[in-house]
Amino acid sequence: MKILVLNSGSSSLKYQVIDMETEEILAKGCFERIGQPNSFLTHKVNTQKHTFEHPAKNHEQAIAFVLSRLTNENYGVLQSLEELGGIGHRVVHGGEKFSNSVIITEEVVEEIKKCADLAPLHNPACILGIEACEKIVPNMKMVAVFDTAFHQTIGKEKYIYPIPYKYYKKYGIRKYGFHGTSHQYVSSRVAQIMEKDIKELKIVNCHLGQGCSVCAIQGRKICRNKYGINTARTEYLWEAEAEI
Repeated sequence: MKILVLNSGSSSLKYQVIDMETEEILAKGCFERIGQPNSFLTHKVNTQKHTFEHPAKNHEQAIAFVLSRLTNENYGVLQSLEELGGIGHRVVHGGEKFSNSVIITEEVVEEIKKCADLAPLHNPACILGIEACEKIVPNMKMVAVFDTAFHQTIGKEKYIYPIPYKYYKKYGIRKYGFHGTSHQYVSSRVAQIMEKDIKELKIVNCHLGQGCSVCAIQGRKICRNKYGINTARTEYLWEAEAEI
């Protein structure tokens, strides 16, 4: 089975096509400056990078062009879109509603929209990507994978802030976590490489990039998490404060 994975940003679209049988990345790329002048696509396949200047006023036009490259006889990795088994969307914030990945339905889209206030720079872009795919490939199965899902394993005594409880009840103000897909995968790989049951391990897991976060993981649950913002460097990474 071949899967298309999309990460929709406010003015960008990152993607990969993965052969799930071999776990090989067949193609990857990034469409930049969506909705702006001089938008362009960087498309990588067979170790070769191709750059296309192409106008894209919105995510629908960007995704349509990406799909045309994936099926192109010179740059593509698919004979047709029917080869795709599905499309996966990375969604930044699922609030308290989503603790696992889910098949995308109208109800799921509405719930993601409700979480937009918790991630105003990210969730609206995710919705644009989902809605664009619904128009272009309407019969394709799609799955939403949430950055916050893994962090739903943290205990209530850790995610409730020491502020009036009414703010949590009324506005949903609580500690969430980010880069959950990264933390979940890396901790699982640690257990696999060490040839140990993850339930027996205590792990401090670091995600370092333009955004950074640290999680203390015991078994398959998060004991403590910290999320820091950096600008170009990782000097502002917060301390893990892991009690493990």
